[in-house]
Amino acid sequence: MLKDTWRIGDCEMTSRFFLGTGLFPSPFVQQEAIAASGAEVLTFAIRRVNLESVEDDSILQHVEPDSFTFLPNTSGARTADEAVRIARLARASGLSDWVKVEISASDKTLLPDPIETLRATEQLVKEGFTVLPYISDDPVICRRLEEAGAAAIMPGGAPIGTGLGILNPYNLGLIIEEASVPVIVDAGLGTASDAALSMELGASAVLMNTPVAKAKDPVGMALAMKLAIESGRLAYLSGRVPKKRYASASSGLESMMLKPASAGDFGS
Repeated sequence: MLKDTWRIGDCEMTSRFFLGTGLFPSPFVQQEAIAASGAEVLTFAIRRVNLESVEDDSILQHVEPDSFTFLPNTSGARTADEAVRIARLARASGLSDWVKVEISASDKTLLPDPIETLRATEQLVKEGFTVLPYISDDPVICRRLEEAGAAAIMPGGAPIGTGLGILNPYNLGLIIEEASVPVIVDAGLGTASDAALSMELGASAVLMNTPVAKAKDPVGMALAMKLAIESGRLAYLSGRVPKKRYASASSGLESMMLKPASAGDFGS
């Protein structure tokens, strides 16, 4: 097979696994999980980073910045104005001009606010950011975000941190079918089968944190997710067998029947 690369903006990647850096039990486990995942993009909440001393920050000091693309997110923002302000601070500190717009409308569900997310995306695109908005699995708002200039769309499989898996594969399939930018399934996944299904639906990548960091063995789960993503991607490229309503034997009845002998089949 040819090398299966993909890109966001000017960044070409081979890994389709975006990994969050929070919630790990220790920096050592975090580093081992990152290595096992093969991730090239790491994400973290800007509000948890000391922007006055990024190189000494507890989240980033164990990560080699030249080895990864950083995707800071605006977790904790409630409005577009707040998300834009957070993104500007992150870029001014030298972190990245990539930003994951994350604006929650409810403390209970942490579901994204579609109106504020669209407003923030429009503004940040105008300011030259590479914008990856986190949004619900609504095909209409996903299309609007792409039209606003989002470099990728990040619909959730389920509410953040729930581990419920993909609740609406039909909607995700529609989003992927209609999008002309990468679609990255973000939030709510729980185990490797969820990651594989995301890729089988045609997603470009998967972003997760909690399923890896809170697993009994985060390093083992990071590797499991990596392999599931690769397996799901290969299955998508290979093309699954069409679904049928009724059974169809792989060796049909006709192939098992003996043909009647003819006179020419026997010697004289």
